[in-house]
Amino acid sequence: MTRIIKNRAVVEDSWSVLRLAEGETADTIDLPQGPVLVPLSVWHARKSALLAASSPAAPVGVWLAAGEGPESLADDLAQLSVIAVDFPKFTDGRGYSAARLLRERYGYQGEIRAIGDVLPDQLFLMARCGIDAFALRADKDADKALTLFDTFKTPYQAAVDQPQPLFRRRAA
Repeated sequence: MTRIIKNRAVVEDSWSVLRLAEGETADTIDLPQGPVLVPLSVWHARKSALLAASSPAAPVGVWLAAGEGPESLADDLAQLSVIAVDFPKFTDGRGYSAARLLRERYGYQGEIRAIGDVLPDQLFLMARCGIDAFALRADKDADKALTLFDTFKTPYQAAVDQPQPLFRRRAA
């Protein structure tokens, strides 16, 4: 079992991430048992089957690829306890926007998880955007990464975790 950072603690992770291989389609792929994060295309193609097989012991979540916005999940958010945002490479920042949209525009209260090429130095900003669980790249140490949440004490910009910028907080 892998370990992730969730709510600023290192925990065991029972979720698997389903990725389509070459030649597989959302309509024909075998769905694994247990807690699974499926691609958005699989969710749209097989939502009924996924919800029918879902249980407290085997919940289902969705992951968004870079460039996929959360708007197509707006009506399904209450059925999803986890939404993952894929970062295909550390230089791709589209996942930050997806996380902020989920929290701010759609009011999603469940877990938002960062998956893919997630590096420790990204955790602080990811958390500010509303991400609360982090599946670090396999070569990174989650225990060491925990200290990076406290890199900055007073952020200047507004974000999910602090909706007012510093100049507004100081003026109040």
